[in-house]
Amino acid sequence: MDRRAFLFATAAAAVSGTVPAAAAPERIDLVDLRGTLAATDAGVHPGAVDDQSVELQAAIDRAAAEAKPLFLPPGRYEVSNLTLPSGMRLVGVPGQTRLVYGGGGHLVYAANGSGISLDGLTLDGANRALGDYAPGLVHFMAMDDVTLERSAVIGSSRNGLALERVSGRINGSRISGARDAGIWSVDGQGLTITDNLVADCGDGGILVHRWTKGEDGTIVSQNRVERIGARSGGTGQNGNGINVFRADGVVVSSNRVADCAFSAVRSNAGSNVQIAGNSCFRSGETAIYSEFGFEGAMVSGNIVDGASIGISIANFNDGGRLAVVSGNMIRNLRHGAPYPDEHGLDFGIGISVEADASVTGNVIDGAPSVGLLLGWGPYLRNIVATGNMIRDSKVGVGVSVVDGVGDVMIANNLFSATPDGAVRGMRWAEFVSDDLTRIGTADLPHITLSANRIG
Repeated sequence: MDRRAFLFATAAAAVSGTVPAAAAPERIDLVDLRGTLAATDAGVHPGAVDDQSVELQAAIDRAAAEAKPLFLPPGRYEVSNLTLPSGMRLVGVPGQTRLVYGGGGHLVYAANGSGISLDGLTLDGANRALGDYAPGLVHFMAMDDVTLERSAVIGSSRNGLALERVSGRINGSRISGARDAGIWSVDGQGLTITDNLVADCGDGGILVHRWTKGEDGTIVSQNRVERIGARSGGTGQNGNGINVFRADGVVVSSNRVADCAFSAVRSNAGSNVQIAGNSCFRSGETAIYSEFGFEGAMVSGNIVDGASIGISIANFNDGGRLAVVSGNMIRNLRHGAPYPDEHGLDFGIGISVEADASVTGNVIDGAPSVGLLLGWGPYLRNIVATGNMIRDSKVGVGVSVVDGVGDVMIANNLFSATPDGAVRGMRWAEFVSDDLTRIGTADLPHITLSANRIG
């Protein structure tokens, strides 16, 4: 028996009373179950063939009345429609304690309370249909201080975790096989989502949404998000590894996101969002997006390998403005995306920005259309592009030159292997000038071009 198994065996024995209480503090360093009610002592039997919803709910209510955690020994428990009261802690053995949804509603629900903890449980939806009212297999609403750790949520016919107006943390768990999203949080109250695996979900990985735009403050960090589809279709509403919608002040950092149908990280109308240090592999469309009505996006230190667009800071026409894009490495971009490009470039863009943005110190290696796309038609204002290295791109920088655009500075960049020009003027998707590093910008007073080096 390895040390981890020994510790859990010791913990279970402590509940049954076979281990002296004095010995428990020295041996139980993963789960301290002193004072815990064992479900087997409350009429619940692991591995029973019959549905045990009534028995387990009675055990939950008893544990709550006695202000004790409830320990579920290893085994399979078929249950449905469990309601957790405030302060309830359910504890199992990771990978061995399995609650299987029997159908007819939801699996676990709690509302209008605080202090819920689920630790070491596998919550299995068995791909059975949820009730019309249930947005997820596990549903918490208007709850403070919720904790889910060392658990698994699998096989939900909708969202895996549905969190409405919830604070707390989701940590060290696996959420997979959800028909919709793995984790859906709406109107978060300061939620932390860290160190989880979210994989093989039909429409989304981790969703941080709000019904109306406002401060959210969720932290999404150090998760692995993989193989996210877009079964419900669309042009970016679905298929994103991490998706922020109308939620301000969200931090998305140090995640590994791979093989998503659309974006690795997509922020729609999220102001003061920080997207930093993420590794984004094989995105079906734009790897990192900040779009529509936002003010403030910090996109720094990310790795993008494989996408149709590396980073897009877009939609000045809808109020999207104010960004720093710095220190990112973008490579192996491609033409094409999950839908036709209506604009005529056929994607293949390293970084695209429109308004009030600084683009500095980025490395772009392999953009089949253009390395940096500055502005789109009349949507260009106050862009600084300095200190970037752009290599193996058909055009290094494309900058909008239509009437009415704002100022742009392109300086101290290094271009290498840009066969169709280092810097060229564009009207929408059409290149309309020769290389401005050769012919100059005398006729384009909104462009300051200086100290660029052409390899």
